[in-house]
Order: sequence, then structure tokens, then C-alpha cells
Amino acid sequence: MSNSFGHLFRITTYGESHGPAIGVVIDGCPAGLKVDYDLISREMARRRPGQSAIVTQRKEADEVEILSGVFEDHTTGMPIHLMIRNEDARSKDYSHLADTFRPSHADFTYHAKYGHRDYRGGGRSSARETAARVAAGCFASMLLQRLGVSVKAFVSQVGTIKIDPLSFVNVDTNAIDANAVRCPDPEVAAQMETLIREVRKEGDTIGGRVSCIIKGVPAGWGEPVFDKLQADLAKAMLSIQAVKGFEYGSGFDAITMRGSQHNDTFVSEQGKISTLTNHSGGIQGGISNGMPIYFNVAFKPVATIVASQATVNTRGEETTVEGKGRHDACVVPRAVPIVEAMAALTLADHWLRQETYRHLKL
Repeated sequence: MSNSFGHLFRITTYGESHGPAIGVVIDGCPAGLKVDYDLISREMARRRPGQSAIVTQRKEADEVEILSGVFEDHTTGMPIHLMIRNEDARSKDYSHLADTFRPSHADFTYHAKYGHRDYRGGGRSSARETAARVAAGCFASMLLQRLGVSVKAFVSQVGTIKIDPLSFVNVDTNAIDANAVRCPDPEVAAQMETLIREVRKEGDTIGGRVSCIIKGVPAGWGEPVFDKLQADLAKAMLSIQAVKGFEYGSGFDAITMRGSQHNDTFVSEQGKISTLTNHSGGIQGGISNGMPIYFNVAFKPVATIVASQATVNTRGEETTVEGKGRHDACVVPRAVPIVEAMAALTLADHWLRQETYRHLKL
């Protein structure tokens, strides 16, 4: 099982949903980075369960314990070990799943691969694992902030309710956390919240979309041919539980356009090169071009629903299963900091890779 992500700025996460703790080891973080403890607390609070009435009511403080790699509030260049204890796991809620496969969960595939699985809350396949990613992402964000790079994600769609994609680049980032849904448009956010509440009341779930805008990345980040910047961003996003799709720049809308419409014309103002449009989403040839990078991430409806569903057990016998435990009716509000964290980790890694072979200016 691959539990690591990144090349030079590399993380390895560990732990299960109902184990004693989850955590992450960061290797490659430069020394001398001042640790922003407020940032860590804030980002963990944005992801943690129980933060509002429209998310799972599992109560986890998600306090991060720094066990190594930090001395006198600065990184030392050594591996950074971050641990988050599980304090509100209710394993008894999952005892009925010991021999049963839940539809659209990782139960069957984990069993097929390993022959043995932790059925308590999904074990390692649970989105609980993403708390460690967010913790690690905070260190990547601290690094990027020093480079003038900002990463902002927000909910742009829940079900069929969505905001105008043309407003993405000019989104009011201060409004993202002003509501429980994390949609920057307050009127649309209210409609989304109403829909999520209705779906929850029905015992069902619904999907959504998280959009992300990255500003301040200079031209030149990215590794042809197989580690293109958009390819690594796609891998980062598709590694998040419940993600079903990724598109950057014009995405699938490019299908309907002609080259004369889609091409981004270069312009130069006082020696600074930019483009009049940004259909490329800030990336050309797998390398950043200095324009804002933007992408969308599609999340499926949470697989656990209250209604009884037909399934089979480990012996191949037909049976039924009912959803128990505490779950999100819609995952996207809590997914926003996860998307930001994975984007930050990807960018921090590519910055370090770029620094290893700066070209000589002769």
C-alpha cells in the first residue's frame, strides 16, 4: 500500500479511523521555517467533524501533537512527525459490517486485495485519514506564504445548485468561511444548505464540487513529461476519498471551442509576460506560466445512507445492510481545506524540485 506523496517535499500518513491515532511524517521541509500554530489550529478546525449541523457529528478536537522536527518554534530540517489522537470513535456502530460489504465503499476491494480489513469506520480507507493531510498541508502553506503563493478553495456546487463559473477568479475569499457550506456567494450558500438539510432529513446524501484558485505561482514550476504540474495536482485531488473527477482551466468546456477561441494570447507589459485570457488554467506544457491556476474537483454523494441496501457478505451470500454511525450528508464543506492542503503539498514539492536545477543566466 502506498502511503506516501511527493518527491522532495514528501509526506507519509498512517493510522486508521478507529485506531488510537492518525498522523503524518513530513520529510524535506526546509529548516528555519517559523511554525504558525494558529494556522494549524484554524485549518484543522475547518476540516474537523462536528463543526456545524450539516456535517457528521463525530466529536474530535483534532489537536495536532508535534513530536519531532520543530525546535524553538522553527523547523529543523529533520522529519516532522505530527500526530492526531482519535477521541470519539464508536467501533460498535460498525460491528454489523464485519462480514458485509457496503455498496460503493472500499470494503470489498480492500478485502479482495489484502484478504483482511479493518471494518471499523472503513479503517484506512476512511476520510478520517485526511486530517493528517491537512496538518501536513499547513507546513506546505507556511512555505508557500513566504513565496507569495496563495491557495484558496471553496464550494461552487451542491447537487444542481451552483455559482457562476465566470466569477471564480474574482471570488471574495473573505466570504468563503462566512457560512457552513463554504460557498462565497451567500444567497447560493443558503440554497445549498437548505438542500443538504433536506437530503439529510431524508436519510440520503448528495455530491458537490470544490473549486480552487492558486495565485502567485511564477512561470516555470512543473516537470515534463510525466510529472506535469496539472498531472500531479490531478493525482493529489483524485487521491482524496469520494473524489470522482478533476478538471483544470477550461476543462471539458474546451471540447466545444475552436483553437482560435481557446488560445491564450501573450502580452508583455513593462517586461512582464502574461496572457489576455486564461483557458490554460495557468499551466502550459505541464509548466506554470505565471497566470492564476484554477481547477475543479467533483465529489460523489457519500456512500453511507440510512436506507437499507442489497449487498453480499464475505461468503458471497445475498444480504442487506443499513447505514449506521455518524456521516456527512454532503462532504464538500469539509473537503475545502483538504483540497487546499493537497494543492499546497503539490506546489511545495514542485518549488523544491524547481530549486534543484535553476538554469544559469549567462
